[in-house]
Formats: sequence, structure tokens, C-alpha cells
Amino acid sequence: MADILVLGASGKVGRLMRAQWQAPGLRVLWQGRSMAAAPGWTAWQPGQTLPAVPVIVLLSGVTSGDAAALAQNASIGLAVAQAAREAGVGHILLASTMAAYGVTPEGGAIEASHPSGAGPYGLAKLAMEAAMLDALRGSATALTALRIGNVAGADMLGMAVTAGKGLRLDRFVDGAGPLRSYAGPGQLVRVTAGLTRHVLAGRKLPGVLNVAGQAPVAMADIVQTAGLPFDWQPAGPAAVQCIHMRCEPLAELVPPDPPAESAAGLVAEWRRGGML
Repeated sequence: MADILVLGASGKVGRLMRAQWQAPGLRVLWQGRSMAAAPGWTAWQPGQTLPAVPVIVLLSGVTSGDAAALAQNASIGLAVAQAAREAGVGHILLASTMAAYGVTPEGGAIEASHPSGAGPYGLAKLAMEAAMLDALRGSATALTALRIGNVAGADMLGMAVTAGKGLRLDRFVDGAGPLRSYAGPGQLVRVTAGLTRHVLAGRKLPGVLNVAGQAPVAMADIVQTAGLPFDWQPAGPAAVQCIHMRCEPLAELVPPDPPAESAAGLVAEWRRGGML
């Protein structure tokens, strides 16, 4: 039996994580609807019985579209929560988002920070978290919402490169560009494996956990390190220069890797994922 089932492993973040996967001693099962015949894969979909694994990582979700499209996130979460509860799954690690905080406080958002100006995607993910928590209440299946920062290779920079579009970064009045909390795909692997080991050891995890490097990273540093051409544009009145999270609770559970959390480390992981 697998220790970890990763749902949505054929998506962009899942592909990046698979390229980095190293978790000695842990058995992983990947999920993709069209991958049933591939070794180590299952084609599970809502309505079917889930394997009774200790940990599920839920990457599946809708990241863009209108309100009806984004509302599917809560439906996906409910289906997984109900199936996990019936199968006796021990813990679900939900890939939520930093966007749930909206505009973060000056010192960085902590897990208890209230949303401030969250957009449609962030609000949809908050609704997904709440729906799953409600569905699992009173069961033996626990939930941790991982509020993940920008994923190197899967954020707006990565999407622009994949689409072959020119990169344009906002320049603010201090002459610098945007700073964001970033999580490399390798960090997501380390966090997934580390938290799974805590679960297997019988330790409880927090209900919400910020997942990113310990310091925000300048987008311009990532682009320049990657050797990608870009242009500056004046930041508009609605642009926010720094959106970031405090990640000290994460560091207590999974030790940070400062070189991997730097611009150079993020670019290296992006390249290993084959998308740069």
C-alpha cells in the first residue's frame, strides 16, 4: 500500500513535483484520470472508492475562469473529503494558496491573518478549505490547508514562458519590481514528504500551514537568473509590490533549505522540471 496518494498529479504543479520527487522510504501513488495503466498511477475519480492510504495530497483544482468555474474547487474538495472519510484516510494535505490572504500585512501573512482584498481565486480556495473542513468534522480524517506561495514554473512567469509571451514586470516608485513568497517544486516535495513522516509517526499537524521560502524573492531576480528577456512597465495604482507570508511554523516541521529557496535555486528546480 502507498503512503501518499497525490491527486491531480498530471497537472502543472504535479508534473513539476514528479520531476523532483525524492522521498526515500515513502511509497507514492500518483493520480491522473487517463493514467490507469501506468505503473504507480491510478485513474481514481469522484464516485469511486479511494485507496486507504495514510496521506492524500490534493493538487486538483481550478485556477481561473468565471465564478461558476472557480466554484468547482469546493465541489472537488467535498468529493475528495467524503471519499477519504469513507476510506479511512488519515490526513489530507490540501494545496491551497497564498492568494487566500489577498493583500498581505507589511510583515507578512501568518496562518491566523484574515483575508484582505482576496480575489475570486483566493476566495474560491477559502471556500474549498471550509467545505472540506465541514465535511470531515467528526471523522478520523484530518485536514491541513497548505497555503502555498507562487510555485516557480507554474506562476505567471512560468505561464508566460510556456505560452511564448513576452515578460513585463511592474516597476514601482522605488525602482524595484514585485516581491513574492515562492515555493519551488523541490520544496513542495520536501514538505509533502516531511509532513507525511510526521503523520506516520502519529504527530498532529496544524489545520493551516503557510508553505514558501523563509523570505520573499524578487521576480526580476528570477527572470534575470533564468536569462529571460523582459521589459519594465509602470506599476498601476492597483499593483501590490510585496505579497508574502511568514513561514516559521513550517520551518519547525520541515527544515528550510536556503539555497533552494533563492532565485538561483528556484530557477534550477524550474529547469529540472523541463518547463524552462
